[in-house]
Amino acid sequence: MLEQIDFTTKNILNKTNHFKPQVGIILGTGLGKLVNEIKIEHEISYQEIPNFPISTVQGHNGKLIFGELNEKKVMVLQGRFHFYEGYTMQQVTFPVRIMKAMGVKTLCVSNACGGMNPSFEVGELMIIKDHINLFPTNPLIGKNFSELGPRFPDMSSAYKKEYIALSKQIAKENNIKLSEGVYAGLTGPCFETPAEYKYLWRLGADVVGMSTVPEVIVAKHSGIDVFGISIVTDLGIEGNVQTVTHEEVQHIANLQEPKMTLILKELIKRI
Repeated sequence: MLEQIDFTTKNILNKTNHFKPQVGIILGTGLGKLVNEIKIEHEISYQEIPNFPISTVQGHNGKLIFGELNEKKVMVLQGRFHFYEGYTMQQVTFPVRIMKAMGVKTLCVSNACGGMNPSFEVGELMIIKDHINLFPTNPLIGKNFSELGPRFPDMSSAYKKEYIALSKQIAKENNIKLSEGVYAGLTGPCFETPAEYKYLWRLGADVVGMSTVPEVIVAKHSGIDVFGISIVTDLGIEGNVQTVTHEEVQHIANLQEPKMTLILKELIKRI
């Protein structure tokens, strides 16, 4: 693990003239257009990066972007990796390890998700205040390297409260409706059944998705501060469970992306 991280980091640094990012960004399904706001300095396909997985999901372009966003140096994953693609948890979260090795101190994660909270609507923007890990495994299982983080990392405040408060202020200033809730992470790739949505809501989750949680666990293990935002692209509310396709998820995410982009841009500017 340590050798892979070191080798990949050196390779990327050589390709980017030793670019030093301050903020890492992971863009989820249908949310890749934030890169249009970035003054891009370097762009690398995942296929060109040693030890990197390859994104296989529609809506994930598979590029590592380096540049400047609101006077901050950023490193952006335009397309993430999922456990359901057949990758190990260590492979799924490997880019977060690279972010840390390159100097990232803040990670912003975004995703498209299904909503169980009956007050939510399709297109709802939700700040993640906490999560429930329902994946069958954890990216930290196995030998722990003290160079990367502690054996038993604290998760009592996985999402930085100061960032949550700041994002609410930004939304208020721009008349954007912004909710707050708990994200449940499941493996996928199938969408949930009505009984599963009911179970998740009673468990304490407001939304459900197939990503994010492993990345946040590794970020916190690495000592990186985290901000998370979701776009509710479909509803699994009891008595109102909608049929859904990946194409519909992408469509709703694309419609709401400008609002999410505004919040992320302003947050990055102010941190």
